[in-house]
Amino acid sequence: MSQHDHTFVEDYDGLVGFGLDRATDEATIMVYLQKFSDDQVLKTIIPRLSQEELEEVFDLLSRLLAQRLTKDEYEDFFLK
Repeated sequence: MSQHDHTFVEDYDGLVGFGLDRATDEATIMVYLQKFSDDQVLKTIIPRLSQEELEEVFDLLSRLLAQRLTKDEYEDFFLK
């Protein structure tokens, strides 16, 4: 059984767009991130990223995780 799930993108039927309101912005980011993390998308785009882009993505995600999750949340939700 998989430890990860990406059900939001499968179930969401609202607007995907940015700048209308906070709720739509949050939903749009969730959709984009779940679609971006699809294995086929990642297998296609990762080899095309420069080293600088790889570092930018890693740094952004690491910073957000460190700033917005407690240690316990990080271990429970991210590390599983």
